[in-house]
Amino acid sequence: MIVFDLRCATGHVFEAWFASSTAYAEQQEAGKVACPLCGDRQIEKAVMAPQIPAKGNSRPDTPSPEAIRIALAQLAGQQARMLEKSTWVGTAFAERARAMHEGEAPVAQIHGQASLAEAKALVEEGVPVAPLPFPVVPPKQVN
Repeated sequence: MIVFDLRCATGHVFEAWFASSTAYAEQQEAGKVACPLCGDRQIEKAVMAPQIPAKGNSRPDTPSPEAIRIALAQLAGQQARMLEKSTWVGTAFAERARAMHEGEAPVAQIHGQASLAEAKALVEEGVPVAPLPFPVVPPKQVN
């Protein structure tokens, strides 16, 4: 597996995994690579920092619990801001994502629930989906 940092035409940078450089090129040429934030298919490789392993006798600095708490709070805040622009589709997520990918429905930001099998099938079909890092409470269950 190989990971690439990718950038869409609107400037969103995201990470994507491919079986090989050839697999990336084939999926890119077939229009199967899309920005998970806006759906844009004009994708290019972004500049990546090389992965240089640490020396065997050195330890990376471990972040403090406070730094971890702050980072998680920022990530949760970013997810909340993104979900404000997204529509909850519940258990119809896989069906709606597939319809948008196949051009049968207008492209829009959606979020919802999918089984592991549904999520795997979407990924295998090239549908741009990603799990959310934090659980989402369905709108009808919010107090």
